This record gives sequence, C-alpha cells and structure tokens, in this order.
Amino acid sequence: MTQEPNFEPKILGFLCRWCSYAGADLAGTSRKKYPANIRIIKIPCSGRIDPLLIIRALRNGFDGVLVSGCHPGDCHYQTGNYRARRRIAITKKFLEYMGIEPERLQASWVSASEGGKFAEVVAEITADLKKLGPNRLFNDK
Repeated sequence: MTQEPNFEPKILGFLCRWCSYAGADLAGTSRKKYPANIRIIKIPCSGRIDPLLIIRALRNGFDGVLVSGCHPGDCHYQTGNYRARRRIAITKKFLEYMGIEPERLQASWVSASEGGKFAEVVAEITADLKKLGPNRLFNDK
C-alpha cells in the first residue's frame, strides 16, 4: 500500500437508474466538479448488483467499485436497497477473504436531487483509493 505520486484510481460505479444515476446526471448538468476517475453503469436497482460483477471489475483492472442507490426506505422496488446493503456487507467479507482490501468496495445512497452529494461521494472514494494505492492482486505490474 505504497503511495504512487501520479496514481489515479479507476472506479467503476453501478448506479440505480431511479436515484443515483439521476443524481450523477444532475451533478453533470449543474457543473459540479468531481474527479473523472469513475465509469458509470446504469442498473435497474442497487439490489440487483451481483457480487460477481464487483469481483470481475476488480479482476479486470479497476481499483475500486461504487454501488449507489436510493436512500433506504425510498427504493422504487420497495426493498432493493436493503438487499444491496446485505450483499455489499457479505461481498466485503468475501473480498477480504480473497486478499483484497474491502475498502475497494463502497456504497452510497444518493437521491435524484443530490447532485452535489454525488460529486462529494466520488471525490471521497477517489481520495480513499489514492491512499490505498493500485489494485495489484490480479495485476503483474
């Protein structure tokens, strides 16, 4: 976990189409400044995230993964974000078992009207991953 001076983490974001994706869109249209380190995939609901997708992202060179959805209790599919919270907690334990820092997986709850919060979340995760350094478990670099 040595810091590299020019390291810029690559982050894959799985965003709920109803809230978090709309929040990210609002951040963009409001011209909120946040690091360009994130690549976004729109998913129907954060509860639909498959832990294998998270592991595949880390395996394919991403330094971190963000799963973001509606605030607990406000899910358009009633209990999807509760399911996501449970899956993320279990996936973090599995990542630790595999030798991957569980901090590489982050979750956030961002509504469609919280563009500023989305920008803050991305900036915070980018800073955390810079401290962790590159994901080297699957790379021979």
